[in-house]
Amino acid sequence: MFSWFGMVSFVPYTKVHEFAVWLKEGRLMGSVCKGCGHTTFPPRADCPECLSAEFAYKEWSGRGKLYSLTTIAAAPTGFEEHAPYRIGLVELEEGGRLLAWLGESLPAAEATVGAPVQVVPRILGEREELRVLYSIERPGTTWGRSPFAAG
Repeated sequence: MFSWFGMVSFVPYTKVHEFAVWLKEGRLMGSVCKGCGHTTFPPRADCPECLSAEFAYKEWSGRGKLYSLTTIAAAPTGFEEHAPYRIGLVELEEGGRLLAWLGESLPAAEATVGAPVQVVPRILGEREELRVLYSIERPGTTWGRSPFAAG
């Protein structure tokens, strides 16, 4: 399942494996500790506050602010064909941060630290293997999601 991210996990099972399934379905899911209510994104199997292993998934909006931004000119192996490319760190409205590629709807002049943004999960279906990533878009950008069915 984590091969959807382009990486193979050598761990046969993880308590947060549903995160990858939700992401593939176009949903940004964080976790809420059932013991103390602490929220985390990405989801954590064990609460960093009270160490409880009991949690529930909660959907995040993807809204946030651009926390940091950089241009990658000397790309690592496997990304050479994409260079130069821009990535940013987004501080999410509901809490947590994530690293994502700058999307097409956000002009370079508007991509400044502190700018409001929308994180969108993307599935790159044109590759032989399925790849899931995030893009940073203009606020209000929408995307396709599967019907919500909390499990």
